Amino acid sequence: MKTHLDRYRQIAEILYRNGFGYLVAASGLENRLPFRRRPQPSDRPPGAANAPEYLRRALEELGPTFVKMGQLLSTRQDLLPPRYQQELAKLQDKAEPVPWEQIQPVLQAELGSDAMERFSAFGTAPLASASIGQVYAARLRSGADVVVKIRRPGVEEEVNEDLDILLGLAGYAGRHWEAARDYDVKGLMEEFAETLREELDYQQEARNTNRFALNFQDSATVHIPKVYADFSTSKVLTQQRLYGLKVTDTAAIDAAGIDRRALAADAAAAEMKMVFEDGFFHADPHPGNIFVEKGGRIGLIDFGMVGEVDDRLRSQLSALFVAVFRKDAERMASALIRMCPTSRRVDRIQLRLDLQQLIRLYDGRTLGNAPVGRIINVGMGIIRTHHLQLPREMALLLRMLIMTEGMGEVLDPDFSMGETLAPYARRMTMRQMNPVTFVRRLGQAGAETLELSAELPDQVRRLLTTLDFEGLEIHLRAEELAPLVVRLEKVGNRMVAAIFAAAFIRGVGELALGDAERWKSWQAPLMTAGLASTGALGGYLAWTARKQRMGRY
Repeated sequence: MKTHLDRYRQIAEILYRNGFGYLVAASGLENRLPFRRRPQPSDRPPGAANAPEYLRRALEELGPTFVKMGQLLSTRQDLLPPRYQQELAKLQDKAEPVPWEQIQPVLQAELGSDAMERFSAFGTAPLASASIGQVYAARLRSGADVVVKIRRPGVEEEVNEDLDILLGLAGYAGRHWEAARDYDVKGLMEEFAETLREELDYQQEARNTNRFALNFQDSATVHIPKVYADFSTSKVLTQQRLYGLKVTDTAAIDAAGIDRRALAADAAAAEMKMVFEDGFFHADPHPGNIFVEKGGRIGLIDFGMVGEVDDRLRSQLSALFVAVFRKDAERMASALIRMCPTSRRVDRIQLRLDLQQLIRLYDGRTLGNAPVGRIINVGMGIIRTHHLQLPREMALLLRMLIMTEGMGEVLDPDFSMGETLAPYARRMTMRQMNPVTFVRRLGQAGAETLELSAELPDQVRRLLTTLDFEGLEIHLRAEELAPLVVRLEKVGNRMVAAIFAAAFIRGVGELALGDAERWKSWQAPLMTAGLASTGALGGYLAWTARKQRMGRY
């Protein structure tokens, strides 16, 4: 019987045989090899130009979990250069079909021993066979045509074993390999494991599908298939079968009399609605997941890979959009550093210079006619160069934008992703400036100010004790002051925002009551206090900068 140790040995042998001895060494697998020679971290695949192909072959040989990992990596422009992405994109989630005799017991265990009798027709030859499940065409007794996705027997145990191994290897690499620490390989692997385990649970895909159906229930241009809950479990998913043309089959679309320009606009608008209005988007809009139905309606399927835009990401996107609109490299650098954590010290000056080169791609243009895909690709190269770690949701979002632009250009050579994106980006930016958002920021500012004020007395006492009994010696470099200045600047900005929000809210209330004189009586003192607070903070920061230049620190 195959054991956990056998799988470790198999992984080590396949990686080594394909020329990835340095990965074997970095992940601590060298002791699993039955060879005397141990690979070294300095080893490299034979022929750097062929390395992406060797990697793809190794992942295919390693099986379903590794194929899924390669597919995920092919979507991460922030982690891999384009030639690796292009090669890993060739990984197809296909597998030799499991015989119906092995699949039928799974269906019966999930839907009951009379499962086949609940359908008026059921085709036992699979429409598709992937690493996790197989898809069959069927018809319910109500007359509805459906597709039934059934999980392959034993796949959950196989995937979980590989994920446990990968998590252990990632942890080892993170402790012993600098590159693994820079890119937080352990965190990426944990994220991948969570995503793949969700994909094993068809109930999660059913919930995603129902959520999209609710969001598009009033849409005349987008069709989401119905999920049949009575015929679905964690291992079986039954949903409405959609029929239509492939979105890339332009000849057939023209023959059907469908306006391709309108179709491209509708598809892009649907993705923008998902991101900017619903905060929940289809993260894998490749041609196989999109049908063009009669009349030009778009049918979407396969909701296993989705992304969410929460308040934090929305705020980060707004800050980035403001910088992009203003073509301000300094703001863009700040927005990226806040969005993308990294264990390395970022060379902010070089980052700003690199972003100025990116701005030249659309300098003299509006966002509406900017080359969005090219801008994203260049931006991803900058992110890789500076070892910034793009959040998963942001990586999915940018990939979705590139795929949507590519599909739009196939349908309509004059399609502009920027023209579609610009109004949504502007609305998102303006939404962050409304009174409700100011109130929320006021609460955040209050919490941070209280936290800082609670810490301050104890910190002052410690400082005085040190001065009295030990003396004080300071050895600081300019860059070591950056976190302190950033925090002070952050608190200062929040204080100003809080004062402004308080003035705005109270002012509206006073004016509503018609008490204009009362408004005038406190307006000037409040603004004076706000300016004084801001001035004091600005004076302190200026004093700090002056002392740095004079060499006092």
